Amino acid sequence: MKYYEYDTDDMIAALATPWGESAIAVIRTTGQGCIEAISAVFIGKKNLDKSRPYSMNYGTIKDPGTEKKIDEIIIGIYKKPRSYTGQDMAEIFCHGSMAGITEILRVLRSIGFRDAKPGEFTLRAFLNGKMDLTQAEAVNEIIKSKSIKAMDLALQRLSGTVFSRIDHIKNLVAEILAEIELQLDYSEDEADPEASLDKGKIEKAISLLEELSFSYRIGKIIQDGVSVVLAGKTNAGKSSLFNLFNKTERSIVSEYHGTTRDYIESFLLIGGIPVKLYDTAGLRDSDNPVEEQGIKKSIEIIEKSDIILYLIDGNVGLDNDDISWISSLDPNKLIKIWNKADIASEKSPDDFINISALTGKGFKELEEEIKKRIGAEKIEISDSVVIDSERQKNLIDEALKALSNSIVSIKEDMPLDLIAVDIKEALDNLGEITGEITSSDILELMFSKFCVGK
Repeated sequence: MKYYEYDTDDMIAALATPWGESAIAVIRTTGQGCIEAISAVFIGKKNLDKSRPYSMNYGTIKDPGTEKKIDEIIIGIYKKPRSYTGQDMAEIFCHGSMAGITEILRVLRSIGFRDAKPGEFTLRAFLNGKMDLTQAEAVNEIIKSKSIKAMDLALQRLSGTVFSRIDHIKNLVAEILAEIELQLDYSEDEADPEASLDKGKIEKAISLLEELSFSYRIGKIIQDGVSVVLAGKTNAGKSSLFNLFNKTERSIVSEYHGTTRDYIESFLLIGGIPVKLYDTAGLRDSDNPVEEQGIKKSIEIIEKSDIILYLIDGNVGLDNDDISWISSLDPNKLIKIWNKADIASEKSPDDFINISALTGKGFKELEEEIKKRIGAEKIEISDSVVIDSERQKNLIDEALKALSNSIVSIKEDMPLDLIAVDIKEALDNLGEITGEITSSDILELMFSKFCVGK
């Protein structure tokens, strides 16, 4: 069903907290008449429709058919337009019993509520002018944040930093379009032969858009993190290093070769950046079909990873197979590690980091090198406007392309009406970022990625 195929004032309800046993659950409702409808199944000191806005009301909720009490609850009341959705809202705080939650939702359906779709509360907030599209996307980004840095950036976007920057750029572009249209309005006899376009405004807009486009890489790293893979031959110490990163015995460590026959992954933070760490099967020729399949998967992960930690057993040293593997890897991703440095019989080459996965020696230096490769220390977000939305990135790049074309056209003395087409295209792309210009298909695609109840 398309988002625009129903009345956006009808009553909707959804569980806003995760399904499962908990101390408290929250069921969110909104829509015209929602407070009056719930009042009919609420037993309290006074009717909900007579309660003060932004008040909490204690009571019970009943089955309208049997009059049976279902649960003791507290209901928060929010009146339009000062609510999250811009409509009347009621939030039911109940016990976190799955049976009780199911019964309350059944009662709400019986009195005219329908189940909310993913992101429908935030969609209504956008449609009712409570936020622009960049802020709506920030709501989802807050929920999905994997680190404090990601949370901080999403909160900045929710406060309107991206909107303000786009609005500033849009005003620059609108001014240049107004200049063109003013000149086009004059007849040839009235036109000022000395009139020319101010390229400075377009170049300023291009510069600001380039900053935003570049920030996307930083935003994605902060929000989604990077993948780091431990690679090397069997018994190089990958599993020991994996356990050292995780500070727990996640991976089996054994003196026998080929213990790890499939990859193992874990999630951790390095320098405040989310990292997905992979322990992979040892790289070697094997007659065992299970181990061979594990090695094949490991190679696929190594090729797709952002950073490769290639381990050498310091007691064995480099051999031709290691040299061959290292030479085949992207040097920009590669960090070479000389493991078992505490007992190594071989001296490491100069471009290796010496560590002992057993004792932790050299581990801090390794972490610092990973931070350096990630660029964690360079990511300063206090005053930055950073995006991590692919939708925003694509529209910014389209606006950049159009503005760059207009600069070329101006230099080549192209007719003003042709230049105006590029300027107008850029303006439309910028308007689509904030939602001033958008389609129902775009809205449905965007909000369908939200969780139900938000």
